[in-house]
Amino acid sequence: MVKAYVLIVTSPGATRRVALALRGLPNIAEVHEVMGPYDVVAELETESLTDIPPILSGTIRTMEGIQSTTSLVAFSPG
Repeated sequence: MVKAYVLIVTSPGATRRVALALRGLPNIAEVHEVMGPYDVVAELETESLTDIPPILSGTIRTMEGIQSTTSLVAFSPG
């Protein structure tokens, strides 16, 4: 299992709507509204590293209300 954390900046007033929409997507394990330079943090889980870019570019980054994203892929120690 590969995990990625997607740090999301939303348009003003869109944070709650974006968080709710993300919760309904496949491969999204957790979604948190946060304070700071980002508005939402989503945890993405996939079977392979190659599954992540299409989800980011084709699904998450195209959602209405998302201004920008930063993605962090987590590697398991071992």
